[in-house]
Amino acid sequence: MGTRAHRRAVAVVGLVFAGAFASVHAEDLSKYTGPDLYRRFCASCHGREGLGDGPVAESLKVMVPDLTRIAKRHGGVFPAEQVRKIIDGLEIHPPHGPRDMPVWGFEFRAADAKDAQAGKRATELTARLVDYLRSIQVP
Repeated sequence: MGTRAHRRAVAVVGLVFAGAFASVHAEDLSKYTGPDLYRRFCASCHGREGLGDGPVAESLKVMVPDLTRIAKRHGGVFPAEQVRKIIDGLEIHPPHGPRDMPVWGFEFRAADAKDAQAGKRATELTARLVDYLRSIQVP
């Protein structure tokens, strides 16, 4: 990819993430279901069906994983706690390089930073995403 094309791709990715972060702070996310949260925060990179083919995916330097095969990659068992930590930002996968995925748990907390229940709500939103990802696993 040429320098100009690379800068354009970086700008597009930056705008997508900036828009997502900015609006997280302005929204009440408590009514979002797992699929709603996925579409709002994950589909731009991971694709509508979770296959790693979202509209932003080809602009990224790293391959975006297929989220429908998480269990398959773990011997048929969905690693819910590991997935939760990845979404929440509490776990980084050193073999996969630097953390390029946004840390949604931090953003969910920041959306309600003035509220004492922010951590509890962030945990609930993350759990909804994890449950949704569990539901889209291929056999």
